[in-house]
Amino acid sequence: QVQPVQSGGGFVQEGGSLRLSCAASRRTFSRHAVGWFRQAPGKEREFVAAIAWSGGLTDYSDAVKGRFTVSGDSPNNSVHLQMHNLKPEDTAVYYCAAAEIGARVSRTISTYKYWGQGTQVTVSS
Repeated sequence: QVQPVQSGGGFVQEGGSLRLSCAASRRTFSRHAVGWFRQAPGKEREFVAAIAWSGGLTDYSDAVKGRFTVSGDSPNNSVHLQMHNLKPEDTAVYYCAAAEIGARVSRTISTYKYWGQGTQVTVSS
């Protein structure tokens, strides 16, 4: 089974940019949908963005549309989340997750079976 391994994140001032990466170990992301979610303190985990590895279909939450871009990186078997114009409300632990082979891009947490370890993003005002 695929195992996502995350990197990136950190601390940035409002208006800044960060890139998160999610690399597939054990197996590839081929035929998987990969989603990004985030969880702020005291809040539920929420959908951020997702991409279908085959075909490149993407989806974004309204909160990040136009600021975040999700992309696949085939040579490195990775998915990236490029974040621009960051706001304090983007502060959260960010998770990438892969769905079972053949599952469609979804905003539903239960669609995703294989989760990364999470990475902190902190945006100061």
